[in-house]
Amino acid sequence: MIFRQLFESLSSTYTYLLGDEGSGEALLIDPVFETARRDQALLKELDLSLLYTLDTHAHADHVTAAWLLRKRLGCRAGVSARAGVQGADLLVQEGDTIRFGSHRLTVRETPGHTSGCVTYVLDDDRMAFTGDALLIRGAGRTDFQQGDPRMLYQSIYQKIFTLPDECLLYPAHDYSGRTVTTVKEERAYNPRLGGALSEDDFAGYMNNLGLPHPKQIDIAVPANLRCGAPEKESDVPSDPEWAPLTYTYAGIWEVEPAWLEEHRGQVTIIDVREPEEFDGPLGHIPEAGLLPIDQLADKVDSIERGLPIVTVCRAGGRSAQATVILNRAGIVRTANLTGGMIRWRGLGYPTEGGATDA
Repeated sequence: MIFRQLFESLSSTYTYLLGDEGSGEALLIDPVFETARRDQALLKELDLSLLYTLDTHAHADHVTAAWLLRKRLGCRAGVSARAGVQGADLLVQEGDTIRFGSHRLTVRETPGHTSGCVTYVLDDDRMAFTGDALLIRGAGRTDFQQGDPRMLYQSIYQKIFTLPDECLLYPAHDYSGRTVTTVKEERAYNPRLGGALSEDDFAGYMNNLGLPHPKQIDIAVPANLRCGAPEKESDVPSDPEWAPLTYTYAGIWEVEPAWLEEHRGQVTIIDVREPEEFDGPLGHIPEAGLLPIDQLADKVDSIERGLPIVTVCRAGGRSAQATVILNRAGIVRTANLTGGMIRWRGLGYPTEGGATDA
């Protein structure tokens, strides 16, 4: 199985990618609106087809990417039947199974943080995704969205702590950089409900947290009750339209050589190699200007900004970083040439200079 734990820093949210290597079918648990493009790029690079997005509950601290990924990829959106969400394709409840290739997730209802929380348990109980019900050495707050500390205590003890001791537990958030825990650890060391702590202890603890409400709650909750759909589709960030660009998991916009060959006169091409490479065996694209990457930041103000910019190097590494430098300088219509001059020459496109056998 393919497994990736992804992080969104603004709300400290973990998104989980689970993929079946044989079929290429995949799921995303708790995807975030702002990182949908990243997740889509990773799916493409791993050659996975997204079947479902699955939210553990209607979040209060970020907007789910369920609607956006369904719009872009045609996947189905799943959430608890008790969450009160409109527009979901799959309303899950206790005991439901969600299959992807040869794997499956089983739903365990774990209300208490909200009334519509669920935990997704993988295959033979070796991994579980607990959302905000059980955190690493903590538990989800219970002071809004129909929260109930006593209900949460029972959910954790009856639905999560009954999993095998070695079961890996993955929460929806962590604010200290921790990534995973186990049932055995949390039963022993969770300061809110582990060890000999009773339901009364837990309720007293949770009722006196005194936390401020999440910063995005007034935006996140209404949107998440619509499956993450914005009030207006015009609010959705659009992809660049000046070329058919591809966004990589590394966070770089790239353009294919075939498009650049057809539109060389409509962009500014900046070659960021050294002079001896520019005139060396690979040659250079005829319209390209030379600006080595170690000089780029200092000379960025001299760059003409009227046209989109395509950066080029030997194989695409330095030129990818060049787009980052340009973006930091406020030049956003930029893209990296996929594969650099090696691919450009390999496809037989025009060059100036260079060896005939390069």
